[in-house]
Amino acid sequence: MSEKQNPDEFYKKLKEQLQDTALWPTEYLYKFIVTSDAEKISEIEAIFNHLGAVINTKESSNGKYTSVSINVRLKNPDAVIDKYKEVATKIEGVISL
Repeated sequence: MSEKQNPDEFYKKLKEQLQDTALWPTEYLYKFIVTSDAEKISEIEAIFNHLGAVINTKESSNGKYTSVSINVRLKNPDAVIDKYKEVATKIEGVISL
């Protein structure tokens, strides 16, 4: 999400795109970038705990950042957006892709 973009507008547009491009429930792939801090990575993993998510992490070549990819089956676009919002409010400095 662009820093200049209103979060409400962003999520409204995302919801419309998700409704138009997928049959729900469906698999959704989240991608986040965080500093290579084990606590932050664990916090992201905890948000998706008990959902049957497949979580992969990959550290950047210089070791400063870690990408966290999460593949999870969700029931509808609102569930996707709720998880984005939860990560954004609980993990400081996270970048959602």
